[in-house]
Amino acid sequence: MKKYTFTEKKDTRSGFGAGLAELGRKNENVVALCADLVGSLKMDEFIKENPERFFQVGIAEANMMGIAAGLTIGGKIPFTGTFANFSTGRVYDQIRQSIAYSFKNVKICASHAGLTLGEDGATHQTLEDIGLMKMLPGMVVINPCDYNQTKAATLAIADYMGPVYLRFGRPAVPVFTPKDQKFEIGKAIKLTEGNDVTIIATGHLVWEALQAAEQLETQGISAEVINIHTIKPLDETAILKSVAKTKCVVTAEEHNMLGGMGESVARTLTINNPVPQEFVAVNDKFGESGTPAQLMEKYNLNDKAIIKAVEKVIKRK
Repeated sequence: MKKYTFTEKKDTRSGFGAGLAELGRKNENVVALCADLVGSLKMDEFIKENPERFFQVGIAEANMMGIAAGLTIGGKIPFTGTFANFSTGRVYDQIRQSIAYSFKNVKICASHAGLTLGEDGATHQTLEDIGLMKMLPGMVVINPCDYNQTKAATLAIADYMGPVYLRFGRPAVPVFTPKDQKFEIGKAIKLTEGNDVTIIATGHLVWEALQAAEQLETQGISAEVINIHTIKPLDETAILKSVAKTKCVVTAEEHNMLGGMGESVARTLTINNPVPQEFVAVNDKFGESGTPAQLMEKYNLNDKAIIKAVEKVIKRK
């Protein structure tokens, strides 16, 4: 099995900041908006280099979405920035009516997603954002796994015409994907070959899936790990090709079990090739305060949880 290593840990939100700064130098139509969280979204470099293309709207997220929608009419490519909770739930009506319904070219960029923003607690955490956004017609939903992939995704969505939800996080996580990778929207990445089980992971759970696969190998279990960075449109071809071989699947995500990536995979399997599936996700609960590591442990979002799910699903084959 292919082994993955890392030499550093970096937060995925910094990957967004680096990508946005690069876009600022490449594309004069790219503009940025923020709801009073410039430092948290790592927008400083873009603002320093392009002050005339930045709009600080303050704590007025709904207004930010309306302004972004309007800017597209003049040919601009707006990137909005705030926490994932405020990028979705607080402004869902504005996104639905002003952006998705009109198919406006707005890039909704959301940091501090999932549980791992940590000590800020349940009011700032969001475990339902993927479900909210994937249900909007025409909305692309992307959840990259590390710094390099987040930067590549940020660059890629500027070239895509239409609304995009880009989700990333606060904690420093292993950087293990290629630095100069090409990001293809809607194209899954097979990280390891395997015959006994397919592990489909997204975001921070991709690294945990790779760690689980290495440990499973010592038990004689061959796991195929697939990185689903684009949840919508879902790469159904890659999923079905893998499960046709392994005959079972585990999905892993830092999101509510209801409405997340796992349910999208389940729908694909139900229609095309029903096989046993186990879910590694939060089981219909809100989060709480704690360090990222403590929360991932308590809510069973780590390599140990993936291994248990694999052992269970293989018995169901």
